[in-house]
Amino acid sequence: MARLAVFASGTGSNFVAIAQAVRPTRHTVEFLLCDVAKAPVLDRAKELGVPTFPISYAGEKRESVEKKIVRHLERRQVDIVALAGFMKLLTPWFLEAFKGPVINIHPSLLPKYPGVHGIDESFASDDGELGITVIRVDAGVDTGPVILQKSFRREAEETRKQVEFRIHQLEHEWYPQVLISMLDRVDVGAAP
Repeated sequence: MARLAVFASGTGSNFVAIAQAVRPTRHTVEFLLCDVAKAPVLDRAKELGVPTFPISYAGEKRESVEKKIVRHLERRQVDIVALAGFMKLLTPWFLEAFKGPVINIHPSLLPKYPGVHGIDESFASDDGELGITVIRVDAGVDTGPVILQKSFRREAEETRKQVEFRIHQLEHEWYPQVLISMLDRVDVGAAP
């Protein structure tokens, strides 16, 4: 059995997809970490029976907060962290202190359109292919090694809402699969 923690800040659709996909496996989602007090993802975690670890950055130094997070990860013996709409950048200190991989999903075909406006910038582009990227997080912004990319052909008449829906479909299908594959590798002692 391998242990996953999910960090999220928003509505939680990727969190739900991950938690539902992990549930029938031998692995566990140990907890959801959320930095936004009333984020809908907290309600979704409660509905799914996943413990939550609310954390506030308000009035605290980033490293002080990250030390609390790392201690909690260690106590829960977490093997992998999955970012699912977590709107804080993790510091190099955190990435060094947490011994497992930190994985992120991004709603564009990186290296195109990094940062928080990936869907908007993809939609505004003339790109014929749009999609998602799963990366291993490094100290940059969406610059880590690519684990997986999936795309679709854009239709000329598609609205931004339709494009966003298709991107989320890819995220909800492929991100959990990547994470479960990595958890399986941890479980058999292979490098994730």
